[in-house]
Amino acid sequence: MDSILIPKQRVGSKLDLSSEKSFNTLLEAQMFFELAKQRLMNVNQWDEICKAPSSIFRLMNSKGQEIAGMVKEGDFIRINIPGPGSKVGDGYDWVRVETITAQQIADEEILSISVRPSHHPLKSFNEIAHFFKAEATSTFQVKRKGNVVYAEIHGRNEMPNNTASNIFDKVRNTLIGWFAKIGFSYPQWKCLAEGLVKH
Repeated sequence: MDSILIPKQRVGSKLDLSSEKSFNTLLEAQMFFELAKQRLMNVNQWDEICKAPSSIFRLMNSKGQEIAGMVKEGDFIRINIPGPGSKVGDGYDWVRVETITAQQIADEEILSISVRPSHHPLKSFNEIAHFFKAEATSTFQVKRKGNVVYAEIHGRNEMPNNTASNIFDKVRNTLIGWFAKIGFSYPQWKCLAEGLVKH
């Protein structure tokens, strides 16, 4: 049931990774799945879940203000990645939450969050403030199948945003996008996936 929640791969690169935790009983798995959902929805704690040096994620509203609580559709996520920041993003990369979907079919449950590169919420123009182009998506999922709880991350249509208006961002985005393509972002996302299902 989760395949319809992941955009189709059409251009550029893609990323797929997962971690899982098995439980002795269905009740244990169901209870832990509720915890995993809370972890996924609490974006401001993602960098705490992954203890290794990594990007810092902050939930923001359309006024560019940091907000507490659980993520909602339409929220922005400000990303502080290691290294030089985006000029158009005021030192950060930005994504916007497109969809949050919860489903249950038989003995299977899933919570899925899909985000897409975005403009800075306070900029009057809509130039993408991210190292990937707007075609890219990232889908973060936790799901339960029977006694097993999974965390999955799926990147689709990942292409460096090398059409930025300023030369600094153009070079930066190309380099970071290339590093991501050859796997430099994999350890961070794997760390997050493992943290989401850490018992």
